[in-house]
Amino acid sequence: MINRASVGAGGIRKIAVLLGMSESVCRDMIRGITRYARAHGPWSLHIIEADFEQVVPQMAIWGCSGIVAYIPQKRIDEAVIAAAAPTVAICLTDEQRHPTNPLSRLSDVCFDAADQMIGKLAAEHFQQRQICSFAYVGQDEVSWSERRERAFRAQVKALGFDTNVYHHPARQRVSDWQPSHAIFIDWLIGLPKPVGVLACNDARGRQLLESCRLAGLPVPEQVAVLGVDNDAVFCEMADPPLSSVALDSETAGYEAAELLDGLIRGRVRKSRRVFVRAMGIITRQSTDLVAVSDDDVAAALRFIHRKYGDSLSVDDVAEAVAMSRRGLETRFRKVLGRTILEEIHLVRIERAKRMLLETEHSVAQVAKLTGFGTTDYFTRFFRRQVGKSPSEFRGDRSTR
Repeated sequence: MINRASVGAGGIRKIAVLLGMSESVCRDMIRGITRYARAHGPWSLHIIEADFEQVVPQMAIWGCSGIVAYIPQKRIDEAVIAAAAPTVAICLTDEQRHPTNPLSRLSDVCFDAADQMIGKLAAEHFQQRQICSFAYVGQDEVSWSERRERAFRAQVKALGFDTNVYHHPARQRVSDWQPSHAIFIDWLIGLPKPVGVLACNDARGRQLLESCRLAGLPVPEQVAVLGVDNDAVFCEMADPPLSSVALDSETAGYEAAELLDGLIRGRVRKSRRVFVRAMGIITRQSTDLVAVSDDDVAAALRFIHRKYGDSLSVDDVAEAVAMSRRGLETRFRKVLGRTILEEIHLVRIERAKRMLLETEHSVAQVAKLTGFGTTDYFTRFFRRQVGKSPSEFRGDRSTR
């Protein structure tokens, strides 16, 4: 059992953070935990990436005050419960949440709401690109992946379509993607085209892109690929760069640390839940075309997307495709159901979202760089399109 009397020199609390650093979601959570610790500590954070089974029983020796942990193995379940320290669990499985499981009594960071929003955002993203064939590639028998699949299928069904879902052959349901790669490529080739494929995370998205390359399937013209997590480095390294759903994991880490602090101090006496939020889709080349049969509209779209919508007018677009403004506007409305200017604004908003999440530019700088001009106009337009202000979308980190 943890010795709570041992808080550490100078009243510093020792917090064990059992999270790997290889995934962006975990790194973002650790950033949020660290931000809280610096503002409300003093805390001494012990980041434990591996060997959980050996490390957890030793935590009592060094006087651990609290735990934030992803608990993937049953033997770790038992060790964490035995530690009897205030604990916030990360992404409990459906089995771990069952009332008969002791872990169900822990406070936890939950992805359920995000998984529902991921399905909605993905279906709408593909629909905006006039895609009418949908597919999902996940990880079999993994709770969060199955939740994302269900949410995506429900949203696609509401649009009047079915979803093709890839399942590994039962005998090859292992973490290694390679043994069933040929089978997967055959499945991918057989899908109705053009198809929008939601991958359960960015790692699976990159594997999808590699499979498309090997199969000779052009991305995004025939296969539009969308990942989840928005690991910016790996998404940009993908070929082509991978569009992805961004999750506000840093804020979730901050709130998890805040909850843990309440548990340690006795201010929180019952288990509570922190919900991870889906922030929106960061569009890159893997979905950055609209699948339309009208060659002139397609050419106009390529021009707008290539120019990022920055400093473009409707006349610029019409001139680029050698059409009259009125004629192109008519065909835009018929094919896409929106105007040329609305498309320019959509592209500008996508670029703004990327800059807000991936750069340190101020809101005023983003407004200028994306062609919106004044901060006030940009903020009003962004809120109308996204449902929150640019600062709120970024996470309001400066205000915490």
